[in-house]
This record gives sequence, structure tokens and C-alpha cells, in this order.
Amino acid sequence: MRRLITALLAALLGVAGLSLPARAAAPQHRVSYDNYSVMVDGQRVLLQGAEFHYFRLPSPDLWRDVLEKYRAAGFNTVSLYFDWAYHSPKRGVYDFTGVRDVDRLLRTAEELGLWVIARPGPYINAETTGGGFPAWLKRVPGRARSSAPGYTAAYREWLDHINPILARHQVTRGGRVLLYNVENEYQANTDAQYMQDLQDRARADGIDVPMVTNVCCDAASWASTWGSGPGAVQIPGVDDYPQSFECQDAGTVWGAWGEGVTERVRADAPAYAAEYQGGAIDANNAGYDKCRELTGPAYMKYFQKNNLIESGATAFSYYMGFGGTNWGWLGQPNDVYTSYDYGAAITEARQLTSKYDEFKRQSYALHALTPLTRTDAATGPASSNPLLRTAARVNPDAGTQFVLLRHTDRAALSDDAGTLDWSTPDGRYTVPVRLLGRDAKLLVAGWDMGGQRLVYSTSEVLTHEAIGGRDIAVLYGTDGTAGQTVLRYASRPRVTVLDGAARASWSGHDLRLDYTHRGLTRVLVQGGGRTPLLLLLGTDATAAAFWRADTAAGPVLVRGSDLLRSASVIGSAVSLRADSAARAPIEIWAAPGRTPPTTTDRAAQATTDQTLEATADRAPQATADRTTADRTTADRTTAERVPQATAGQDGAILQTSLLGWLSGVSRVTVNGEPLATRPTASGSVSGMLPGPEKVELPELTGWRQRIEAPEARPRFDDSSWRVADAGLASDDYGFHSGAVWYRGHFTATGSETSVDTNAITGRRGTYLVWLNGRFLGSAAGGVQADSEAPVNPDPGPGHFAVPAGLLTAGERAVVSVMVQNMGNNDDWTADDNRFRQPRGLTRASIAGGTGPITWRIQGARGGEDLTDPMRGPLNNGGLYGERNGWHLPEYRDSGWTRASAQVAPGVTWFRTTFRLDLAPGQDSSVLLRFAGAPPAGQRTQLFLNGWNLGNYGAGIGPQTEFVLPRGLLDEHGRNTLALAVVADRAGQVNPVSLVTAGTQRGGVPVGRVPSR
Repeated sequence: MRRLITALLAALLGVAGLSLPARAAAPQHRVSYDNYSVMVDGQRVLLQGAEFHYFRLPSPDLWRDVLEKYRAAGFNTVSLYFDWAYHSPKRGVYDFTGVRDVDRLLRTAEELGLWVIARPGPYINAETTGGGFPAWLKRVPGRARSSAPGYTAAYREWLDHINPILARHQVTRGGRVLLYNVENEYQANTDAQYMQDLQDRARADGIDVPMVTNVCCDAASWASTWGSGPGAVQIPGVDDYPQSFECQDAGTVWGAWGEGVTERVRADAPAYAAEYQGGAIDANNAGYDKCRELTGPAYMKYFQKNNLIESGATAFSYYMGFGGTNWGWLGQPNDVYTSYDYGAAITEARQLTSKYDEFKRQSYALHALTPLTRTDAATGPASSNPLLRTAARVNPDAGTQFVLLRHTDRAALSDDAGTLDWSTPDGRYTVPVRLLGRDAKLLVAGWDMGGQRLVYSTSEVLTHEAIGGRDIAVLYGTDGTAGQTVLRYASRPRVTVLDGAARASWSGHDLRLDYTHRGLTRVLVQGGGRTPLLLLLGTDATAAAFWRADTAAGPVLVRGSDLLRSASVIGSAVSLRADSAARAPIEIWAAPGRTPPTTTDRAAQATTDQTLEATADRAPQATADRTTADRTTADRTTAERVPQATAGQDGAILQTSLLGWLSGVSRVTVNGEPLATRPTASGSVSGMLPGPEKVELPELTGWRQRIEAPEARPRFDDSSWRVADAGLASDDYGFHSGAVWYRGHFTATGSETSVDTNAITGRRGTYLVWLNGRFLGSAAGGVQADSEAPVNPDPGPGHFAVPAGLLTAGERAVVSVMVQNMGNNDDWTADDNRFRQPRGLTRASIAGGTGPITWRIQGARGGEDLTDPMRGPLNNGGLYGERNGWHLPEYRDSGWTRASAQVAPGVTWFRTTFRLDLAPGQDSSVLLRFAGAPPAGQRTQLFLNGWNLGNYGAGIGPQTEFVLPRGLLDEHGRNTLALAVVADRAGQVNPVSLVTAGTQRGGVPVGRVPSR
């Protein structure tokens, strides 16, 4: 469409004798690296990012929402797997449109200024079905993840499609793809030629950025011997998951798999934490809140900071930042269920958590502390308390020191204090420290902090910004603990405590500030031969309330919103895109742009001032932070002002702050709406940020019901089905996902005693059996074979007695079996027995019968020839209702009966519609909630407007709430909800309702993803 519009414009302009301006060539850049860091055009870059799976969020407009949240957390990088199976339903067929438009994904990353680590596999694992291998690959000869010719031809087909897309988005061509990851955790195999061939193919397809890979679990594996031989990548990375995946043991696990220190694999390349644990899969059905607890802020503080200093790594990618949803049949069945929340910092419902706050605290510090891009290991300051220990790194150019303070026993929960004998670049000091429990602190000494010289601080750095000719630094520490910051000046500066409490002392050239981390203390330092400094001293919670954004006019610092997406400054106008979950104060530090204030600007400010005076609920200075369910950041402030040597000059100082610093900022808009503001003594402006409108969701009523599974009836016409003449494995017939039906025809003897079956479904799968229309029962399907043990010859056994009198000798009979396949095994160990394990029935026989059984098979309509390419190959299985469109919004269900809550063995469908008219300009995450745990013997597939968004069932997982993503959900119109309940016994279904996981004023515009 864009090309068509461009062509039409060109034609119209041509008629007028004009032409379109030539598109400026994107600036090209050079990527290099050494043993310290990656460099772009010779400038060192510290990569701080997280994994994002576009394929687990089938709403392209929401990709921007998540990536903006990454950027707002201080991430400058996003790591992206590209899922071969998601794009290729059939050999030779590839789709990169709609929810698979990776070109759009990469453009979005470029627009947001995020570096991209591209990970196209071919194998990705990621707990996806087949580990990213399309199911059709199981029929291709030759061992996967090797140099076998059959597999080689297949993966080249994939790479020749995805690589050119990645190539045109490389940094070297003006894009943001900075690194290219080859394969995934390949230490399980030793085919170096395969690794070399992958790189050669990428180079031939135009990839010219550095090649990386991720070695799992043991950096001393064969990968460390690559050197410069075949298969060697330029920057090998290491995957570390020190906290394990035992979410059910959250609260007791602490570093079960080590300290998580990223080892340097090659001496000539930087240490690269390719996947560092940012959450966990929930293989034991503990629930993802437990996984978030397992990998919560305490874990992050200790292990992430420990890794930073002990490894000297300068490239970090956390797995995951946002997990998303295994919608349809996307997930690998043995590890995951529908939700792939992963206990991540951003929940599956796109809500921010306390883990997000900790990521932001660390990421902002890494952005500010630029000397970290080049450091050498150093001896840490000696501790007076043997319970506390230090580790250190130093920048060899600037001399800046980075000291990690942590407990000697990493699992200690005690409250311990002591002193450090610290030889800083500016002198030797005895520094008081204190550590509470499982914490770690990154302390800095000898840092040129803008126009300041930080000698040392026992507070941690959140950020430093140069705004309006002044330095602003935000430092923080554990609530209730003492803090000490020493700054160096040529002469004694003037110190004013604007808010909170702090004590200043002067010795030699050192200004020492002593304070307690409580609420927010504001200290203004002027003179002494340096740029004025505003120190903002707070707690962890206080620090979490700050946001920063870069603009063409310089940085903007914001305190009090629930999210800052972006900022811009034009003249005297500051424009913010920010989210708010409730009405709350906001405070903004910004400097005017180059354009001087206009008469309109001054008039607008006068109007704002009048509005403030006339408003009964005047906005106080923004000293109260956000308060949400898991982010309590209430500040406590005091009016105490410690007498200074410059007492009596406060008025002049404050006048300078107000008139000389930000007097040119006259207008503030938030999400396009004007915000009434007033100046503060801190050189900021403050106002009251409005919250969202209340969300009213309808009740789900008017349900209609229809019983299906006609395939179980003896007279059902299966003549159009495939004859299963090549065995019973469903993949051999192009049926890879969800339900697959089998009908076996035979002549009865009257002596039959049982139907004996075996099926492989993957974990969480089942199968149901009928004989001549009589339901016989169900059995659990088999799971993958253990690669270290013999293949189980009886993976999913089922023994079903034949009721007396059901079969008559000499008459035709039929056994019907519905197998619910849950997805294909991964290939993590490069073991073909694991990856190629069949799905569906593996054996079926009739005890007492003598004649042969002729089988027919039917799965998803069309098989690999998709009838619904928009939703793709993983949306549907082979239920009768799916094959006949009962899940689609355009299907007419007027002939269905009014629903009851009862279901019988087999399949029962329920449908209803509901209308929404949610308030514009805000973001509501809507969920479908099932009332209670899944009933025994039931499993339910839920469809929203035709999209298969989840599986709810007692044998599947603990999940009772399912995200209905914006874009798939029509927020201003009619929606269709369909539930397909598969039951192996009579029972009642649980009622469902619509709820919200959270609502914020703001967000990103989201358009409808087409549903037909």
C-alpha cells in the first residue's frame, strides 16, 4: 500500500511538473570490538537488553508498547529470536506479513533507537514447538543441527528468506541490527563445519556485522576451543541461569546453579552474557508469580551486579524482559502451558513489576557510568567486617573505580555493617558501609560526574543528567540506612538542603554529605569552581519513580508517572508521552530548546499560572511516588534544613534556581493534553497527572451451545479423509497441531474384549476413544523419550474394555480416536530421536479381533495448505468445530441451543458475543478469567475472534486467566468468544468473566488485527 501511495503521489506531482524529494540515504556505521566491548564508529557501547518474542504477541502495534517499555527501563538493546516454524507452514512456503511482519518489527526497534541482536537459528529452542523447527522438517532426511545434506538444504531455504531482511536492517546499512547470533546453545553437538556453513550462508546473504553465539551451561565446552578454526564465531556468549527453574521453591533457592558469572570464552572478544536469567519457565505448575519471586529484585541485585563486576562483561541480554503467550499451538509441550509470562519484569498482560524497577535502577546506572565500557579487574577495598567482602574493577583511562559490596556468604540474610579501607583515585578513606540480607551494592569512586568530581559515595548511582547548565544526580540506598557522598571542589561551595535532611562538612577539598536514605532529600550545591549540582538522594523505591529520556535539546528527567515513553522539547514547550495508573503528582526537569520562548509561550504560561491559583486541589511538589499493587514508593519528607556556612543566602540561591535555570520552560503537555504546572525550588516544574477513566466491562451472557464429535458415530462419512497407509504418525500426513482424528474400520468377530492403544502427544496431551459411537474412555498421551535412556516402547498406553453386546459378529465396526497433540519436542541436545518423535497414535489393536483395521486420519483443515494463512499454521487443530469454522466471528450460531453448564464426554462448544467501548487514550489489558481451578477431566480451548488464545485444563497447567490482546480484541465493537470443551467425563464447566489486569492513561495507538 505504501508503495502504491508513493507511486500515486509521484504521478500527481509529475503532472504538476514536480517530483518527490529524494530519500536521504541512511547513515552507515562501522561495527568493531576488542576484549573490552563492542564499538560503533569507534565509540564503546555497553549493551544492556532483554529478549522479546514477537511471535508470542500477535498484535504488531503492541510490539511498540513492549519495546517502548524496554527503552523506558534503560535498555538500549533487544534480542530477537526468529521462529522458523512460525513463518513456514510447508516446505517452500514462507509468510512475513501481518503478525509475522518482522520488517516492521525491526523498523520499530530502529525508530526507538534500540540495538538489535538478531537470532534466526535455524534452531532457537525458546520453549517453542519443535524448538523453532517447522514440523515438516521431521520428514526431511538427515540429522537436524548437523551438516547432513537434507537438513542443510532445508535450513538454507529458511536463512535465505530471513537473512536478507536482517541484512538491510544492519547498523552497517543505517539500521540497528548490531550482532548476528548463529544457532543456539550448540555445545550439545560438535559439528564445527555446520557452524561454519551457517556463517558462510549469512555472509553470502549480506550479513556483515559481528557473528555471536550463545553457549549454554558450561563455557569450558568444546566451543571454547574454536579459536580461529572452522565454526568459530567472533564473540561467543554464555547463557547463565543461576537460580534454576524450581519456581515451586521460591524463597528457599539461592544460586542453585552457581553465582552466574559470565566467563570470557575468547581473550580477544568481550565477555557477553548472551542469556542471563531474567525469569523462569514453570515446568512444575507453581504459577508464574512464584517464578517472579524466584527471580525477584533481591536475586537481581545480587547476581546481576556480581556478574557485572566479576566478569567485566559489557554486553548483557536478559531472558526474558517480556514473555508473552504461547497462543495456539506455539509452545513446546514438555515445559510450558499457554502463558509464557516467565516471571518476567513485564507481565504477560504488559504490566510493570518490582523487577522492572530493579532493571531500571541498574540500566540507568550503566547508561550514566560510561567508564564501565572499559575496565580491568582490581583489588577491592579491605573490609573491617569479615562477613562483608568486595570486588572491584577500574577504568584504565579515567581511573574510575567500581566496587561491589556483598556478603561473604552469598546466601546470608543478616544485617551487617563495617568500614572499607578505600584507596580511591582522590585519596584514601575509611568508608562506612552496611548491607542488609541478600543484597549487593555497586559503589563508585573517582568519577567525573559531568561537571562534578565524585570522590566516592556509599549510595548507588541511578543517573546523572546535565540539564539547563546544571548537573542533576540521583543517588539511592536501602531505606533507613545511612548514606555518605564526598565531592571534590577547588574551594568551599554553598550547600542548601531544599528538602529532607542532610549534614554537610568540609575538609581540604572534600565536601562530605551525610544523610539517611529516607524519602527524597534534595541538596543544591553551588560554587566551589564547578557547575551547580542538584543532588537527589532517596531510597530504592524513590529511585524507581524517576524516568529519563533523551531529546534533541538534551535529557529530560521526570518523577512520578507510571511510565515515560518519550519526551521532546521545542522552544519552551516540553511534550511527554507518559502513562498514569491514577491521578498523581509529576515533576519534570528539562531545559528549553534552542528556539527562544515566544509571546504565545509566555501567554500560555500566564494562563497556566492563573489556572493553578484558581484550582482548589493545587498540585504539591512531587514528593509522592507511584503506588501500585507491587510497587510501593511513598516518600517521606521533612522540612529540616541543616544550617550551612552560607546561611542567609537561601533566597538568592532559590531565585537563581527559578529564574536562571528553567525560566524558559513555559508549557508542558502530556499525551497531547496541556498540563498545568508551577516551578519548584529544585529547578523543576510540577503538576498533577490525570489518571485513566474507570473501565466498565460487560458480563458474558447469551451463551449458545452445540455438541460436536460426529466423527465418533458409526455412520459418519470419512471418505474425504486421508487413508493412513504409511503408519499412524500424524506428521506424516501434514497434521501437526492440536486435535487429530483417527477412524479405524474393521469387521467384528463378536469376541472382541478390549481396544488397546498407544499415543504420543507430548506432555499435557490426552486421547479419547469411542467404539461404534460408545465412549470407552481416555488416557494420557506419551511424552518425549529421555535422550539418555531407551525409548519407552509403551509411551501412552490405553486399555479399554469392549462392552458386552456392543459388537456383532460379521458386522462392520469402527473405532474412533481423538488425539490431542500439544506440540512437537525441541531438539536441544541435537538428538533426532527426541526431535523426530512422532505425534498421534502409535499403535491400536482390538483384542479378540482377527481382521485387519483400515485407518483414516484427519487433522487441521487443509493440513500444511493453510485455509487461514492470516492466523497461520499453529492456530488450529482438527476438531470438527475448527474444521467448520465454529470459532470464527462470521460463523452463524443462531441454530445452536441455549447453553447450560453441563458437558458430556466428548466435545462441547460454547459461543457468545460481547461489545466493548473502552475510553480512547488509555491502555486496558483485558483478561478472560475462569472461575476456579480447571475441573478434572476437562480441557478448554478459547478463541477470541477466531484466534486460539489458550488452553485451560486440569492436566495442562494452573492458569485460570488468559490475556485477550489489544488488536485481537475489538475495544470499540463486537467480539466473538468461542470455547471448545473436551471432556472425558460428565461435569459442569466453570463460568467465565472479563477482568482487567491494569489500566493506564496513555499507551500506544492499537489498530485491529484483521480477523478475516
